[in-house]
Amino acid sequence: MRIGEVADRTGVANRMLRYYEEQELLTPGRHRNGYRDYTESDVRRVETIRDLSASGVPTRFIKIVLDRQADAGAWTSKCDAILADMVRCQIAELDSKISCLTTSREALRSFLDEATLERTVRASAG
Repeated sequence: MRIGEVADRTGVANRMLRYYEEQELLTPGRHRNGYRDYTESDVRRVETIRDLSASGVPTRFIKIVLDRQADAGAWTSKCDAILADMVRCQIAELDSKISCLTTSREALRSFLDEATLERTVRASAG
């Protein structure tokens, strides 16, 4: 299938699909005319990349995860330990982002509550 169909099916823009290819996250086949030729497996891979990326996982880390899935036999226990350390760091980064977002959400909620209360007091006084 062509790039436009993959974009439609996954919600990932053509430009981003090309970026995934530049980052070696995705390697579609090519027709003789040079057009990309995606498979169902590529579609599933794009969905995985999209979901990991949307979760804040950097592409350099996504590549390692995808390569590990593809080359499970080429990995040693040392590689798994390195990957586990990277996962721990990524989880810590996500936890930090979640904490920051939670604080921001609570500050906005408090602001909205105060603004709503002020409006209610003015309306009842008027």
